[in-house]
Amino acid sequence: MNSISVRALLVRGMLAGLAAGLPALGVAYLLGEPRVDSAIAYEDAHSHEHGAELVSRTMQSTAGLSTGVLVYGVAFGGIAALAVCVALGRIGRFGPRATAALVSLGALVAGYLVPFFKYPANPPAVGDPETLDQRTTLYFLMVVLSVLLAVGAVILGRRLAPRLGNWNATVAAAVAFIVVVGLAYAFLPSFNEVPEGFPATLLWQFRLAALAVQCTLWVSFGLLFGHLAERLLSPRPTAADRVAATGATDLATAERP
Repeated sequence: MNSISVRALLVRGMLAGLAAGLPALGVAYLLGEPRVDSAIAYEDAHSHEHGAELVSRTMQSTAGLSTGVLVYGVAFGGIAALAVCVALGRIGRFGPRATAALVSLGALVAGYLVPFFKYPANPPAVGDPETLDQRTTLYFLMVVLSVLLAVGAVILGRRLAPRLGNWNATVAAAVAFIVVVGLAYAFLPSFNEVPEGFPATLLWQFRLAALAVQCTLWVSFGLLFGHLAERLLSPRPTAADRVAATGATDLATAERP
């Protein structure tokens, strides 16, 4: 791909990320924010320390949430667009739309689901402040490891394909990915810092809401960016193009002896 196409795809990826952030923002506000409020109420009721709020809860749940989700969408939309540029034509005979869908699925699985199952999202009042730095470091380590393993699995599958066939190579690469991720789960430390008495239903509702936000974001992005990439890289012939092609065919037919 030339630099113009890459630049155009990057811009479209960021725009698609911004657009995909809107439904994700709606899910976060409707499903996530009520659980955050409930967790804060539990924390206030069971904590003897009440510090002054630097940012009001209203600001956090509106402007703060909107900024965070939309900036996240734009940033990761641009990164995913560059990943599509790299993957296009290198992971099989997939067109731009299918490649965008596969990259979006891979980003959801490797970038969020795999780390999520090891270190799931926690609402306020859950987690020891003294282990915050360690938990954050381990989470990002898990993200990086998962993405690298996913890329390695794709490379492994392509190298095995000539000998095993596409299907068997894909299965072998997926199994290798799962095995190594399982080893990472086993050897990396875990944390169980849910305070005694914290409602289990609230905890899982919050985690499911966080999962729903990410699924909404990446599914929306895959559909939107796939459409934009298809229009850019595989444009449909216009009416003028069809008329010109028909005229050229008629002319060639008329010139035959």
